[in-house]
Amino acid sequence: MKDEELLKNVGLFSRLDDKYLKYIAEFCIRRNFKAEDTIIEQGELGIGLYIIISGKVKIIKEFINGEKMEVAILGPGEFFGEMSVLDNTPRSANVIAMENVECLVLTAWDFKSKLKAYPEIALELLPILVKRFRETNETLLALSRI
Repeated sequence: MKDEELLKNVGLFSRLDDKYLKYIAEFCIRRNFKAEDTIIEQGELGIGLYIIISGKVKIIKEFINGEKMEVAILGPGEFFGEMSVLDNTPRSANVIAMENVECLVLTAWDFKSKLKAYPEIALELLPILVKRFRETNETLLALSRI
């Protein structure tokens, strides 16, 4: 399957016109990770946005006191790493491969340059990013009440 077809099946990009999907896909790089590989380490600066083609990852938040909490499990068609790429802050959680994983990676530089070149892309992505933020916020609030 072509990369632009894969992107069309990802919630973050599903609302984009085909011309924008093709444009973004040209800059994606395929990366493979083995089970138990740390794909993203909490506290590091983000180099890219990851889109899962195959396999599963777990998102683990590590707190100052050393406690760890599994925040989510993501699979094909889902994405991670978007927040750090957009706001230039360190990664907020670890991402660990649960099995062999193949991803499309869009570097922060390329992603931001596409958003600047075509602001309409950003307008299509915003509602999806806000939804993701709200879901994460609700999950963390629910966990804090336990």
